[in-house]
Amino acid sequence: MGRLRPLASLAEVVIMTGVALASPPAHAGDPQIVAASCSGCHTNSDGLTTAIPRIRGLPEVAFMQAMEGFRTGKRSATVMDRIAKGLTEDEIKQLAAYFSARK
Repeated sequence: MGRLRPLASLAEVVIMTGVALASPPAHAGDPQIVAASCSGCHTNSDGLTTAIPRIRGLPEVAFMQAMEGFRTGKRSATVMDRIAKGLTEDEIKQLAAYFSARK
């Protein structure tokens, strides 16, 4: 029995890892949580001007076109290309709706 204990522990870790990877992300369905990370670069303040454009109030179509441009490389970027590739189509649609509703 002593020899099987490490194998049982290893099996438990493998199973739990599979469960964790199969589970949807914690932010699934909540664009506000995903959008919170955008504010690190895209300001919400009307009094602050930066080289990085505001995305608050951007029409949904424009947001989705920009993200598609970043994903395909048709739009140049420093980090947005990698960020866009890390989002699902559904997350992009949710973010587009979220930011277009913010005026």
